[in-house]
Amino acid sequence: MTTPSKKLREMGVELPEVVAPLAAYVPAVIDRGVVRTSGQLPMEAGELACIGAVGADGADPEDAKDAARVCALNALAAAAAVAGGVDRLAGVVKVTGFVASLPDFYGQPAVINGASEFYGEVFGSAHARSAVGVAALPLNASVEVEVEFALKED
Repeated sequence: MTTPSKKLREMGVELPEVVAPLAAYVPAVIDRGVVRTSGQLPMEAGELACIGAVGADGADPEDAKDAARVCALNALAAAAAVAGGVDRLAGVVKVTGFVASLPDFYGQPAVINGASEFYGEVFGSAHARSAVGVAALPLNASVEVEVEFALKED
């Protein structure tokens, strides 16, 4: 059986350090067998991977999709930190993605596919999802993702 940690190694992906909260919250909590993450921004080495609203005159949708994958990796790191390791996570239950969008941009689902496709590679299963367009996100990020992971039963 392939574990999440083995799959990450095969993909050449290392879990990053958990991103420090920007305000009064924690990166993730465990509640009744589910790890819920706070919204994760596309932070790589302390910098945002993609900034600004997405659309024709704004951030590129493909760059935002790549940033959603970074958000997903950051959420996985936060969840693994509270769960006792990535192999304690049974899979993804739900992804909620927020895309800072210009008024004429309607491709939020394609952007959030960056997160969903990453989780499909790691866990090999589908999940519920929402992709929401918003006017702005913290630090002028283009994308933010929050995730619910199922914990493995002991």
